[in-house]
Amino acid sequence: MSTGHGADSAPAPNSHDDAIRTAALNEPGRAVSPAPGTKGGTFSSLRIRNYRLFATGQVVSNTGTWMQRIAQDWLVLSLTGSSAAVGITTALQFLPMLFLGLYGGVIADRCPKRRLLVVTQTAMGVTGLALALLTLSGHVQVWHVYLTAFALGLVTVVDNPARQAFVVEMVGPADLRNAVSLNSANFQSARLVGPAVAGVLITAVGSGWAFLLNGLSFVAPVAGLLLMRTSELHKVDRAPRGKGQLREGLRYVAGRPDLIWPIVLVGFIGTFGFNFPIWLTAFVNDVFHAGAGTYGLLNTLMAGGSLVGALLAARRGSSRQRLLVGAALLFGLLEIATALAPSFWVFAVLLVPIGISGLTINVTANSSLQLATDPAMRGRVMSLFMMVFMGGTPLGAPLVGWVTDVYGARVGFLAGGAVATLAAAGVGLALARAGDLRLKVGLRRGRPHVAFVPRGPAAAEELAPA
Repeated sequence: MSTGHGADSAPAPNSHDDAIRTAALNEPGRAVSPAPGTKGGTFSSLRIRNYRLFATGQVVSNTGTWMQRIAQDWLVLSLTGSSAAVGITTALQFLPMLFLGLYGGVIADRCPKRRLLVVTQTAMGVTGLALALLTLSGHVQVWHVYLTAFALGLVTVVDNPARQAFVVEMVGPADLRNAVSLNSANFQSARLVGPAVAGVLITAVGSGWAFLLNGLSFVAPVAGLLLMRTSELHKVDRAPRGKGQLREGLRYVAGRPDLIWPIVLVGFIGTFGFNFPIWLTAFVNDVFHAGAGTYGLLNTLMAGGSLVGALLAARRGSSRQRLLVGAALLFGLLEIATALAPSFWVFAVLLVPIGISGLTINVTANSSLQLATDPAMRGRVMSLFMMVFMGGTPLGAPLVGWVTDVYGARVGFLAGGAVATLAAAGVGLALARAGDLRLKVGLRRGRPHVAFVPRGPAAAEELAPA
């Protein structure tokens, strides 16, 4: 299957990288990452028919999902008058991922992912239609919303790792990073459109119609999955049924520093660095003394930055761990700077690069983990990734909220940025030690001034000028 990559975009061969790959091939049980794909443009993955069908379905359902998120929160608030009830709804939707996420990965590794996604996407549509029926008929109560949120969380436990791992089956290793980046751009585009549409619908006809449209929106991804040409999917080995597969997945990750440390980094940042609803509402209310319109503007600026970050990531041809650590370090420092911003517009403008760097972390971690993982383990590894990234929110949000309430919005935001910065620095040092790297400062023309290079005499000979 041709991807139409231009010859001029292929990276030059690197003898050091080739030596590493050859050595890794001889190491038992070790998955070797494919060579970075050649760059074929920002939208190169869309040349692949199966991925076009997938992406089209996802943009429709993602828009519906964002509509339901806004309508769901508004409905709970109108039914109870309690912000705590809104928080309970969010927690019920994320808790299944925290406690059951790894089991979802086992299921994703065992089952054909396309068929599994047809089931999970249909189930997600049914939850939206059920909530729409209850709301439009006037019988909805808050416990109905809690129940559907929890049911949606249970389905997500399986859907998320299956959907993440299915991407490489559609596009292959060479275009994986581009496809992951476009998925993120897809999600962020829906984040810009969905809430606006939901606001109009809620004001004009009520929350029930937003739920109805969300339920119907899942027809698009299900149809796309059914229309795919299975002969064009990249074959991957599925894990056979057996005991101890959950422990096997954990041992696999624990024995791979190139997997465990990026997951640790994403866990810290997801738990403590991505609590923007808490910080932005606190800044709007307590620092800038503004209203809901200002809160919407700040969210739009961050979503715009995330969209830019996704499109920039789609142009890159490789997923390197130094990019992940660098983006995480920048993300933490930007949060600290934003917490100390002297005026509203400085604060608002800084949210754009925060969105860019935050999205870069997510895309780089996602694609690098998938490329470094044995295909038979990919579902379990991605479920662990999503568990620590999404499942940490119910744990970190109460602590971050308490710090923000007690010490103020600026201290709360600064503390989140400080944790992200320290986590990036610590993981960067751990990865350098695991790779037996050292920091080299060079002043020669044509070479990087600061770089991590392998230790040892062999490395010195290879790096020495001819």
